[in-house]
Amino acid sequence: MTLDQRIKQAETRQFKAIFPNTVNHYDTLFGGTAMSFMDEVAFITATRFSRMKMVTVSSDKIDFQIPIPAGTIIEIIGSIQKVGNTSIQVKVEIFVEEMYSDSHKKAIEGVFTLVAIDENKKPVSIPK
Repeated sequence: MTLDQRIKQAETRQFKAIFPNTVNHYDTLFGGTAMSFMDEVAFITATRFSRMKMVTVSSDKIDFQIPIPAGTIIEIIGSIQKVGNTSIQVKVEIFVEEMYSDSHKKAIEGVFTLVAIDENKKPVSIPK
């Protein structure tokens, strides 16, 4: 399988309903909860690409573009942006959908960097 095929195959999509237990006093998704969802999808995406043990080492600027209200559905998409020697950069986007309409808008975007590790938790090369 080519590198481009592996990158495409690793794309990860998750859907979640935003229930009252995940929102703040403004009835919008907690930022920390959104970041947790994003980190999970980044981890799954990097692992699906590498099939190795991966850990998050950083997150770049995360842009909260529009609030995500309670009672909506979100789609979280992780896609490989760059494969280094020991690291993988994953772009994660969250889109918000109204439950009873066709609206679909980007709400949040960020980039996460994950590193492949061995049994001693030391960085190791990712086969390409």
